[in-house]
Amino acid sequence: MTYHRSDQQIERSLIMAKDRLITPGYCFILAANFLLYFGFWLLIPVLPFYLSEFFQAGNSTIGIVLSCYTVAALCIRPFSGYLLDTFARKPLYLFAYFIFMLMFAGYLIAGSLTLFIIFRIIHGVSFGMVTVGGNTVVIDIMPSSRRGEGLGYYGLTNNIAMSIGPMFGLFLHDGGASFATIFCYALGSCMLGFLSASLVKTPYKPPVKREPISLDRFILLKGMPAGLSLLLLSIPYGMTTNYVAMYAREIGIHTQTGFFFTFMAIGMAISRIFSGKLVDRGKITQVIAAGLYLVVVSFFLLASCVYLIQWNDTACTILFFGIALLMGIGFGIMFPAFNTLFVNLAPNNQRGTATSTYLTSWDVGIGIGMLTGGYIAEVCSFDKAYLFGACLTVVSAVYFKLKVTPHYHKNKLR
Repeated sequence: MTYHRSDQQIERSLIMAKDRLITPGYCFILAANFLLYFGFWLLIPVLPFYLSEFFQAGNSTIGIVLSCYTVAALCIRPFSGYLLDTFARKPLYLFAYFIFMLMFAGYLIAGSLTLFIIFRIIHGVSFGMVTVGGNTVVIDIMPSSRRGEGLGYYGLTNNIAMSIGPMFGLFLHDGGASFATIFCYALGSCMLGFLSASLVKTPYKPPVKREPISLDRFILLKGMPAGLSLLLLSIPYGMTTNYVAMYAREIGIHTQTGFFFTFMAIGMAISRIFSGKLVDRGKITQVIAAGLYLVVVSFFLLASCVYLIQWNDTACTILFFGIALLMGIGFGIMFPAFNTLFVNLAPNNQRGTATSTYLTSWDVGIGIGMLTGGYIAEVCSFDKAYLFGACLTVVSAVYFKLKVTPHYHKNKLR
């Protein structure tokens, strides 16, 4: 007996295929993003030690050198969004990925602090371009009906890289591996990532009419209120990713601090289970608000560790990793929601601009966090830096509730 599918069944299967999220291209872009961020996160907690041990740099100098990377990424962000909206996205993405990969080899030959800073700036420029390119490409190849979920999984690759990258880097450093060896691991990761990125097939993007140059072609003006809230959040985040190992050493937490990033990434992975689907149901501002409350609590607890360890070092160590888990859940909830919020405020021909505005806001805060964290630590201590960051998260939460939420609901396009 021959079975004939009804027109309704055929239509349903076509719709399901159209809404399918897991495709070869999506898997390749996930792998490329993971390997890029693994190389990135591998060096994050190691570089302060490298600058201190190899170049004998102080905390404030370390903060300035590290922030050069973020400032450079910030400078290219708005232009990268415009370029990605105007020209073919994949070639630009691959070019930026290649330069990013090449700079790890540059660190191997940087014999002076000046040359290291030059390579760091070039690295930051390429990072600013490749991350905007990756975010834009993944939006292009996924169904719009599953954008929140898709961005959640895409961000999860960063979180997984964050869980093992810093830990692996610190294990190598604490185990006596040379800095050259650590740089080679980062370089190898990005070489594999570049290969994966080259296998991604993107849809045809027809030539677009170039509109007159204006500010909103580089920055999504409707996204500025949300950008300010995100900036305030990223300042203490930048302090944490760059200085938490030094903070633990300063207050006397004697454990493998690389596990802090592992617990943080576990928290982010847990949040991805439900946050992306909630975003796709339209609960964007509610999801962000919930994440904000968790982040506020976690940073105040982190700042208080300097006092808790004097009471009981075991309890403080347990709390230290518990904070990482809580912080990971909070930020993991917010990342895909904020990304979707910016995209929903922009027309389709400004997806690159929306993504670059989102990442620019994040980078500005990260750069400020590196600078202020190193400066406050040198003048006072790291716990005072984290207390300052905790206060900024409160300001961000209040501003998001009073300004960003009503602005978004008034201006969203989808």
